[in-house]
Amino acid sequence: MTQRASLRQDLIWRLEAAAFAGFIGLMRLIGLGAASNFGGWVLRTLGPRTGTHRTVIRNLRIAFPDMDPAERERLAVAQWEQTGRTFAETAVMDRLTPASGRIDIVGAERLEAIRASGKPVVFVAGHMANIETMAAVLVASGIPVQVTYRAANNPYVDAQIIAARARYGIKLFAPKGGDGARELLAGMSRGESVALMNDQKFNEGPEVVFFGQPVNAAPGPSRLALRFGTVIQPMSVVRLPGVRFRVTAHEPVEITPTGDRQADIAAGVQAITTFIEGRVREHPVDWFWVHKRWPDRVYAALDPASSISI
Repeated sequence: MTQRASLRQDLIWRLEAAAFAGFIGLMRLIGLGAASNFGGWVLRTLGPRTGTHRTVIRNLRIAFPDMDPAERERLAVAQWEQTGRTFAETAVMDRLTPASGRIDIVGAERLEAIRASGKPVVFVAGHMANIETMAAVLVASGIPVQVTYRAANNPYVDAQIIAARARYGIKLFAPKGGDGARELLAGMSRGESVALMNDQKFNEGPEVVFFGQPVNAAPGPSRLALRFGTVIQPMSVVRLPGVRFRVTAHEPVEITPTGDRQADIAAGVQAITTFIEGRVREHPVDWFWVHKRWPDRVYAALDPASSISI
């Protein structure tokens, strides 16, 4: 990249960051309820007009092939509203914690047992509702945990995201390559748990089944659980009326070593993927449908005649 191109990119990043800062400032000014409503209205209005809406519909066709097309479209629009609400709420997450009274916690005794044991576990979840509330619950529980995330491409925006989440006690960690993996391992060796999202597209890793179709899923959570002889602790979030949420700590997943490490990892990955599928089936409107979760061959197998045009 030339110096001129680098300067141009830096200027674009700074302009994007200024706009993002303005958005955060506006959301904090108008308050949690109004911010959630505004974000929901914006994406419910604009989302169906974008090319990404076609991805949403295709994903819904894969997951729910027997769903009535009109119901599928209604669900597609409703999930845009959910996504918009979540995006806007991120700016005011310090006002959306267990102390606010807006988060119901199911399975709190499991979190207390983890905290009291002093031993690390591997928390896993899918992108359901406002997943930030799960992180807020973990912080409030007193469990030392590294919350992993994918860093934003814009470093100035990424710094604002980190600062926004730090307001409610979250210290984010974006693992990259071997160094990132070593940091995770070092943290767990110190007794720190780790929280990982395990429902995004992954081009490598074991092939498992998700909604009856093949997907590759990240083996990281299963590998960590096996290495430290600990459990995988599934978590879920459901959006409730009135900008409220229910965060649940589910029955832990235990991977029993059989002597075949790769088979054990694959079994763990499938268990996590099955768990996430179950939560999506229970509350499909809450899932993040805008990303391409399945491999290209699954999308290619869809009947083009029944596709919608955007």
